[in-house]
Amino acid sequence: MESNKVVSFKSLSENVGRFDLKNKTFLVPQMNRIGTHLLAATFMGFGIDAVVMETYKGLDLGMEYTSGKECYPCQITTGDILYFMKKEKERLGHSFNPEDYIYFMPESDGPCRFGMYNKYQRIVLDSFPELSRVKIGSLTTKDGYSLDGIIEKERVRDLRKVAYFSVVVADILDRLLWRIRPYERETGMTDDFIEESMHVLEGSFKTYGTNKKFDKILDKLEEIVEEGKTIIDFTIPPKPLIGIVGEIYLRTQVHANQDVIRVLERYGAEVVNASIAEWVNYTTYDKLRDARIGFRLNLKQLRFGPMRDHLKKILGFGGELLYQESKQKKVYKRVRSLIDLAEDHKVAHLENILKEEDLFCFDAGTEACLSIPGIVEYARQGYNGVVNVYPFTCMPSTVTSAIVKPLMNKLRIPYLDTPYDSSFQPGREAAIRTFMYQAHQHLKRNGRKNLSGHR
Repeated sequence: MESNKVVSFKSLSENVGRFDLKNKTFLVPQMNRIGTHLLAATFMGFGIDAVVMETYKGLDLGMEYTSGKECYPCQITTGDILYFMKKEKERLGHSFNPEDYIYFMPESDGPCRFGMYNKYQRIVLDSFPELSRVKIGSLTTKDGYSLDGIIEKERVRDLRKVAYFSVVVADILDRLLWRIRPYERETGMTDDFIEESMHVLEGSFKTYGTNKKFDKILDKLEEIVEEGKTIIDFTIPPKPLIGIVGEIYLRTQVHANQDVIRVLERYGAEVVNASIAEWVNYTTYDKLRDARIGFRLNLKQLRFGPMRDHLKKILGFGGELLYQESKQKKVYKRVRSLIDLAEDHKVAHLENILKEEDLFCFDAGTEACLSIPGIVEYARQGYNGVVNVYPFTCMPSTVTSAIVKPLMNKLRIPYLDTPYDSSFQPGREAAIRTFMYQAHQHLKRNGRKNLSGHR
């Protein structure tokens, strides 16, 4: 028993981390469909064999090898990797070699179970002798999701820039979907169009990403936006505008959240979901914030060595954040000149909201830092309702709910919590219908904003 424990700990240190992806199949779980596919296409453009795994088909396996106390996304992603490996063994037979694969499961620090997914999944994979040699590639928020070690050193910076750009473009394509679908001329046109557009952009990232020909990709995105506008029936009056916040996986994984955006649309909503880029920006901003705090503390104590270290981090993370925000601003500016889309939140602005309202503090960390001020910003911008989407028992989202419910009641803005696990709650549909009735009433009383920021 003792030796087995030693082996397990050794596996956690040796088989979870950063690994060179050369000549490996890089397995990417599907969180946000568009974002995951464009990210995989970016990796492919850099010569990495990236594969987006099918999702939700292995949920029974995920539930079998978890206890139910884990976060719901852990069950889903555990099922995804076990299902994929099962199918690969069936497909390849004796040619199946587990060392050919690296499974991608990043992590975060702070009080969130996500930081333990890859450790737990390592234990699960190790329980199958034939899967114990499948490595888990992990990036972490501790260094702002650095890509060092997964590709040649001289290409890391370029890959990081293009990967971030793919996240922003994917956010735009998602927002185009939510902007058009409630007003489409024929049912189903928008879904087909966006799916086709995703594949077109995959090709663009494979072709132009490695050379950082961002304008070529944006030209294609502009063509997509112009074509998408032709699907809109402009005689349909504006609908209640609903903002979504919450845990990043649940609010973007349509199987996990039982396609909550489409359900809201069925009852007359136009929806804007918080972006993936917002989380990426937050991880960079948070590390910059930590470095500044560390620099000030060491300056008071005249500890010059640590001061230099923190100054180096300030310059590194500061430059990274400046790049992210400038690139994001450029993309949104081009697209918003063509169609009325919601802008993204600036993380520093969200922190200022928390300070102004004295609601929460970035020192506490987690996605509550984004969700709480995000809700306040939706309210200030004239949205007609807000939905908080999260895994059942998720601590950051439960904190968010406790803080914002009284605030939303005071502001008389409809608010709905939608926690999810693998079950279908019998009252869910009624709760959403009731919420949307309130949102329609709010629209009648207060009108709604255009996404350009004008009422």
